[in-house]
Amino acid sequence: MKIRVENRDPAQHSTEVLALPIPELETAGLAVAGRRPRLPGWLAGLDRASGGRIAEALAAGEFQGKRGECCTVFPASGGIPVRRILLIGLGPKQRSGEGGAALRHAAAQAVRAAAPKGRGRARLAIAAAPGQAPGACQPLAEGALLGAYRFDRYQSGAGLRGPRQGELTETRLLLGGEAAAPALREARAAARRGQVLAESQNLARDLSNEPPNILPPRALAQAARKVARETGMRISVLGPTELRRLGMGAMLAVAQGSANPPCLIALEHNAPPRSKAPARKARRGKRPSICLVGKGVCFDSGGLSLKPPASMVKMKHDMSGGAAVIGAMRALALQNSPLHAIGIVGAVENMPSGTAYRVDDIVQSASGLQIEVSNTDAEGRLVLADCIHYARTHYAPDAIVDLATLTGACVIALGHWAAAAMGNHEGLRDAVVRAGEATGERYWPLPLWEEHREHMRGRIADLRQTGGREAGSITAGAFISHFAGDTPWCHLDIAGVADTEKSTPLQPYGATGFGVRSVAELVRAWEESPPL
Repeated sequence: MKIRVENRDPAQHSTEVLALPIPELETAGLAVAGRRPRLPGWLAGLDRASGGRIAEALAAGEFQGKRGECCTVFPASGGIPVRRILLIGLGPKQRSGEGGAALRHAAAQAVRAAAPKGRGRARLAIAAAPGQAPGACQPLAEGALLGAYRFDRYQSGAGLRGPRQGELTETRLLLGGEAAAPALREARAAARRGQVLAESQNLARDLSNEPPNILPPRALAQAARKVARETGMRISVLGPTELRRLGMGAMLAVAQGSANPPCLIALEHNAPPRSKAPARKARRGKRPSICLVGKGVCFDSGGLSLKPPASMVKMKHDMSGGAAVIGAMRALALQNSPLHAIGIVGAVENMPSGTAYRVDDIVQSASGLQIEVSNTDAEGRLVLADCIHYARTHYAPDAIVDLATLTGACVIALGHWAAAAMGNHEGLRDAVVRAGEATGERYWPLPLWEEHREHMRGRIADLRQTGGREAGSITAGAFISHFAGDTPWCHLDIAGVADTEKSTPLQPYGATGFGVRSVAELVRAWEESPPL
């Protein structure tokens, strides 16, 4: 779907559907029994062009502007060149501007309501009220594209569920016809940012939604190569031979039960010229760098610690952290971020077989630390251990942020409303939390104390893989911290937010692509005010 910004009067714009996002305070008290309501100036002109139909809906109490409220009115013939007008509620003014969340949701709602019921196509226009544009264009573009997302490539056109829903060919964001040239340029740039972010999040959704027989580790690497070609990023993919040469025994242990070989995917934006100098020496004096590390377990059966059948459903989403890293790297490259960004994904399958790793095995990580295996279903932290060590020693970044569907304990603690954030640098963790608030991807900070790290010391090896039921999310993070060294690092446990059973206008059933927009926002804010 195309997103366009135009400096037009909505009353003069011809389209099938026109959406009007309206704050609640602008409609409160307007309707008085037996009297026509007084409308704000920008809405009054549209009402006159529609033959007074907007005022009629308000007077009848059919629309009050509450968050999520939607009302359809049909203009009088011969008036505004629009078939339908959608009144979309933004809620109270003090909430409508919080990170653009209300505008994002309103645009998604408009897209869902405007989509044709059959196989047809339609066009949508969204009018930004005075005072909203041009800043409104980014969240409106994001919401339109996120709301239009469907993962239906495995449904036939006339399948058991009937004909597919139609599609919108374009969404136009209308500024009212009074925007000056600088404001129009700003609005178009904002819409472009929103389009890149939403398309990158939809890419992460696609990758996570793919069935595991279609997207084993090698296919995930191929998808990353496609993104690298699109954006001009540098990419390298390390196979089993290279992983063995690097001593990545933890990651290889997880992968050894599967017939699909593992790989480590490394994407680089603004990659410096290749150098034979040690990483830390080569990095000196260069631009700031951040490394994103994603858990890419393309399917998690639990290994020999086999999951029960109900818990194995949706384990294709166990690579959502890796999908988010690939999506975020695409967004950073297309937005031409000035930072040196590295995205690393450890892509494996965790399967039971005669070659699978076992409980009570001792595996040696790439860092040299020996690990006691206590649960083969706690595989993600082993993958991250080797990937984070590789990131730290190969690239010497200024900071590392990892994203992983790591623990069920995180879902118990925070439900499906937030991801957990913890790490060894408070400033970096707080910057992640702020980025989440700005984008509507919420993170909740958890402590990570030295006592947690000591708790993960092994009895017969350096570290034990799991720390028991108590503080399960934190002890998992404490395990990973031993591989981050003194590099500022933040761990994001996205287990509760990576996929959803509940459909909303902004988010259909399945993968969410959580983390793409907040990580991109973290880097954008970093450019203005480094958190380190």
